[in-house]
Amino acid sequence: MKRNTALSLLSLMLATAAPTLAKAGTITAPAVTRSAPGELTVAWTDSDPVDVLVSSDPTARADQMKLVSKADKDGHETVPVQSGQRLYFMLRDPSGAWVRVGERSLPLMQASNFRDIGGYPAADGKHVRWGLIYRSGGQPLLTDADVAQIGTLGLAHQVDLRSSEERALAPSRVEGVPYEAIGYSMTSLVNGSAPANGEAVYRKMPLMLAPHLKLVFRDLLARDGAVAYNCSAGQDRTGFVTAMILSALGVPRDTILADYHLSTALRRPEWEMPKIDAAAHPGDAAARMFAKLQSNPAAKKPQPLKTADGTAFLDYAFDEIESKWGSIESYLDREAGVSRMDIAKLRAAYLE
Repeated sequence: MKRNTALSLLSLMLATAAPTLAKAGTITAPAVTRSAPGELTVAWTDSDPVDVLVSSDPTARADQMKLVSKADKDGHETVPVQSGQRLYFMLRDPSGAWVRVGERSLPLMQASNFRDIGGYPAADGKHVRWGLIYRSGGQPLLTDADVAQIGTLGLAHQVDLRSSEERALAPSRVEGVPYEAIGYSMTSLVNGSAPANGEAVYRKMPLMLAPHLKLVFRDLLARDGAVAYNCSAGQDRTGFVTAMILSALGVPRDTILADYHLSTALRRPEWEMPKIDAAAHPGDAAARMFAKLQSNPAAKKPQPLKTADGTAFLDYAFDEIESKWGSIESYLDREAGVSRMDIAKLRAAYLE
């Protein structure tokens, strides 16, 4: 069973890493996986031999990177990685094609769904830069080593999408990063128990999360360091905000949905919320909801974010936006204050 789970996760990671070509060429399906605690394996497909270069700087040029394998023909290379270190690879073949690719999910010990949204294909044949935009679940139970590793990411902003009750129940352990949140009550989503996830929840998001989007896009436009944002599971509210960012950057809808569905494999519910005693929080809808979830064995396993007929829950948010505002661009302009000029600035800053 563990082997099947690992293979399924690898397939998901390959599926979302595949479209990371920065220049048109023959390199396909690039992906970085953690093959051992101190070891990364970069894999790809190419009919030509490939040079493999590595750097801890996601913006490094080829001449600033270390060559770890020249004219590599076997489609994979394994390199050592130090604890807490983050490496980025460039694959380059004789045609001039090159790919930058990194490990999507951070290997944190007690975190959930903390990942980089770099590498995805975007507007004008470019790709989202690595190492600048991170999405995650809540971070109340991070180890000291986790806190130290997050501290190496160069975060300039953290936006917490959670309700006031959630933030009180499970404060983030991320340290030394300017922290922003918008107060709202969990009762806007629940009435003491977990709501059925799906259409009703997602159709609320465009208006409910518009104030949060203003914060996130303001921080992205500041261009003064990496930006992170999170909710409790890192899948629903975080999935919506990610979809808006990737849409603004011109990422195709199918790629946005593939990234969204990665949450099912990458969540670790046991690290999203400390043990909650509802009796210690009388009248707190969020405390009742999380206590009930923690007592339900089925809730410990993340469920697919789609209906029985395969419709992604996120599609309901897209439909809500397109039916009421006409387009993502119009919605972002009217509700989040993100103009067409802002989108041009975002693409200049976050695409390569």
